[in-house]
Amino acid sequence: MTTPNCSAISPCLPTIALAMGDPAGISPELTAKLLADSDVRAAARIVVFGDRRILEEGARVAGLTLDITVVSPDTASDAATKPVLVDLGHLAPESVRRGEATPEGGAFALENFRRALLMANDGKADAVCFTPFNKKAMRYVYPGYDDEIRYAADVTGFTGAAREFNVLDNLWNCRVTSHIPLAQVASALTAEGIVAELALADRCMRESGMENPRIAVAGLNPHAGDGGNFGREEIEIIEPAVKLAIQKGFNASGPYPADTVYVRARNGEFDGVLTMYHDQGQIAMKLMGFDRGVTMMGGFPFPICTPAHGTAYDIAGRGTANLGASKAAFMLAVRMATRNLAARNTK
Repeated sequence: MTTPNCSAISPCLPTIALAMGDPAGISPELTAKLLADSDVRAAARIVVFGDRRILEEGARVAGLTLDITVVSPDTASDAATKPVLVDLGHLAPESVRRGEATPEGGAFALENFRRALLMANDGKADAVCFTPFNKKAMRYVYPGYDDEIRYAADVTGFTGAAREFNVLDNLWNCRVTSHIPLAQVASALTAEGIVAELALADRCMRESGMENPRIAVAGLNPHAGDGGNFGREEIEIIEPAVKLAIQKGFNASGPYPADTVYVRARNGEFDGVLTMYHDQGQIAMKLMGFDRGVTMMGGFPFPICTPAHGTAYDIAGRGTANLGASKAAFMLAVRMATRNLAARNTK
């Protein structure tokens, strides 16, 4: 792993590989704002992958002057005292069509992400963070691009279980199924699968700093099935899974009706909610804090974090993009990477 940046009076700082996202949206501006933020700069050693010209345009839009080191791809990028930009020189600014998904924009973001992933996979970074991508643009150049998890697995050769989590402040949203049609959800549920997803959620939440995560399990059907009146998945699959999880030592409970469990979680009763399908929790989380939410891809050997919102083509170039979610994503990556570093150093 990376050489820790330690002293007798300061803790080891993790190295974060930061990939610039879609150049036609707010990603260049957000990247510039991250690199100018004093909390961000103090929290980690930062290596950015992108194009100097695109980053400079993002800084101009944001009204910032950046203090960074720019290196070429074949130069050792050890971020010691200030952020390092690995200038790939792979996108001419005049080719960017602001507010539009293009193959050029997709290729730019894809290469940045690939480089960041390989840096972490090679043990030279402790976590990956990226500003928002546009999936349509990515698919122009990588037709098999289902989502970031699939691409990260393709690049790194990872074959284990990985899942997308949504994090809002200290509340986590986890899910059993993700990017599949709603019509396939019920048949995809098994007790073993639910326990496996709960175990992964527990692991990732602990890596973020929680000691004993309280995870509520949502039902699938209205009113959690209402005793079988509205479906039997709760009785036959989900409740047995919760009981098995408790036997294994997880702090789990449920199943609870999905339309009320987030009220209880927001009020502090739970640290996380495990839902059965994508929108069951996504809607609640985004309503509670769209501008602060984080997406974390857990299960990989290193954390991968990004803001939960998209590329915001409608406000690109205005300098009004809110840094909140991007900063929260970066800081979550730092927390998880720091704890992982500490755990390795004690072995």
